[in-house]
Amino acid sequence: MRIGLVVGVALAVACATPRKRSAGPATSGIKLAVLPAESAKFPTAAHALTDSLTKASVPGVDKTEVSKVSLEVVQLSIECLEPSVKCYEAVGKSLAANRLLFAQLSGRSKKLEVTVTLFDVDARAPKTAHKTFASEKEAAAGVADLVAEATR
Repeated sequence: MRIGLVVGVALAVACATPRKRSAGPATSGIKLAVLPAESAKFPTAAHALTDSLTKASVPGVDKTEVSKVSLEVVQLSIECLEPSVKCYEAVGKSLAANRLLFAQLSGRSKKLEVTVTLFDVDARAPKTAHKTFASEKEAAAGVADLVAEATR
């Protein structure tokens, strides 16, 4: 009798239609990945840029994550080093982000060129703001406005 009961229960469980589990709240939304600025030649400006980038408010973004590594490090890790839409799209996908916010610094003598980019991974569209500063001190003081311009 017990064997019949066990077999009956086993058959009932095996033939039952499985219930779908709730996946919980949807994780959709726009994610922004902020990549810190790095520069051995202009560390003060890079620090000011990173601070401004992490504090930036980007319309339409639901979640912001600050990366621990710079754009260059991420590009090296995915072996895509070109400053191109294709590479930035690959960076965004590797970080599971819909938007990227990053800055690039370059300079000759004391002049410092700063480019801030808000890259829309989904639309494959960059929005940039660029300015040449006379000195690193001037750049450190003015990068917040440049970040605001790129993120409007």
